[in-house]
Amino acid sequence: MRIDRAGWPFITGPLAPAVALGLLARLTGRRAPRAAVWQLLGLSAYMALFFRDPQRSCDTAPPGPDDVLSPADGVVMVAGPAQEGVGPEPAPEGGWQQVSIFLSVVDVHVNRSPYRGTVTRTSYTPGSFLAAYRAESAHRNERSEIWLADGDRTVVFRQLVGVLARRIVTRTTTGAQLATGERMGLMKFGSRMDVFLPADATVVVRERQRVRGGESVIARFGSGGRP
Repeated sequence: MRIDRAGWPFITGPLAPAVALGLLARLTGRRAPRAAVWQLLGLSAYMALFFRDPQRSCDTAPPGPDDVLSPADGVVMVAGPAQEGVGPEPAPEGGWQQVSIFLSVVDVHVNRSPYRGTVTRTSYTPGSFLAAYRAESAHRNERSEIWLADGDRTVVFRQLVGVLARRIVTRTTTGAQLATGERMGLMKFGSRMDVFLPADATVVVRERQRVRGGESVIARFGSGGRP
């Protein structure tokens, strides 16, 4: 299983003292504090699980040219017109549509680009750490916003922190070229992803649906847009 490089400090942090306790017990002939060792090993195993970075279908076969993929694993919270006061500015003709995905602490937290194109704008906004499932978290929480342009198509997506997530990792910059489903960052410990689409895209997911980053189609452009 591939592990994102941001996870290694969190994996080795509890693993190192667990190994040290085991070695010390062996050298001194004393019994290691078994409960502490197992707790440290369990924490290290969870960190490996949290920072796992599995292969997805977009890594082996290019998605359809009109497909917008989920940028993360999780449960769809919003699927339809953008919530009032949440969509990015300026808005395109017809307004934004919105797909919001909530990530639990057991979901894969590696983030992927929902669509292809050139990164035309990025921004980072410090803010609160409200629960990511609350509507107001979209404009009050700490977040990173990325604008993608491919011809006359624009897709905007946001990484938002939550109660536990306190760090956003964004691995793209203005001018970069992203492919649909390409890895572009992660969020640490529970968070939310928002995707904003113009009116000529059709949202094909529903609220409370579970999606997989880099695999689940959440919207389609043009004639490919069919529920």
